[in-house]
Amino acid sequence: MNFPNLPVALCAAAILVASPAWAGPGHDHGDAAPAAVGQALPRFSAVSETFELVGVLSGKQITLYLDRFADNSPVRGAQIELEIGGAKFKAEKQGVDEYEVVLPEAPKPGVLPVTATVTAGNEADLLAGELDIHEEAHADEAAHTHSWTEYAGWVVAGIAALALLGWGGRRVMNARSVRAGAAA
Repeated sequence: MNFPNLPVALCAAAILVASPAWAGPGHDHGDAAPAAVGQALPRFSAVSETFELVGVLSGKQITLYLDRFADNSPVRGAQIELEIGGAKFKAEKQGVDEYEVVLPEAPKPGVLPVTATVTAGNEADLLAGELDIHEEAHADEAAHTHSWTEYAGWVVAGIAALALLGWGGRRVMNARSVRAGAAA
């Protein structure tokens, strides 16, 4: 038996077997979730039985979000005093449900203790948390991109593998035809 197109048939079978699965209607999972881009801003949270306070640091500015712990509803008109690393700051109302503290300078990397005194109407509470600021030491690793030469290397290797497969298939077919011819 002579199979001159055996290497081509094997390659076609390999491609068909390795094809990705396709989901039918109603079986796909929709669009993929968006990937996070960049680094998240440092933040802290401080919780008590009454309040939940979240602070987001952007440079020298800390944006505060104060909610009731029981139902997560925003607390409006509260007085918030922060103590960060021993320095005290009074938060100012910003927007509808936000408060803001502007620091004299951006904090250095490390873990800073944060204490908040919250007064809202007849309620007063003391909340504590930590602000963990990381160095951006690995920022260059996150921005790594692949150059066209990396992809070109993979393409050349793939073509070489296919050529080697075709060459080996021809040698096998020639050897079989020589044996088959000798037996006749």
